[in-house]
Amino acid sequence: MSLESLLVLALVSACFVYAAWTLMPQAARRALSIGLLHLPLPRRWVAYLQKMKQATALCQCSGCEHAPVRSGTPQKAGPTLAQPLVFHPRKK
Repeated sequence: MSLESLLVLALVSACFVYAAWTLMPQAARRALSIGLLHLPLPRRWVAYLQKMKQATALCQCSGCEHAPVRSGTPQKAGPTLAQPLVFHPRKK
């Protein structure tokens, strides 16, 4: 195998691992983190895996109803009203 092929293989493999980790459900990520902590890994990776192992099940975003309430954001008292969609024509 040539050096270029090995470099492409390493790059594609790293991209695959990153995409799989990012798109993996959090429960599976937590289980994989616990399993990987038994391996001798660099300290930086161990710290990251420890953080993933202790992560809560919430997504930590403000876009869903399961997210924790952030301080400083006003609470809505009633149901949200429907917002009309406005479609703008494309410029030609």
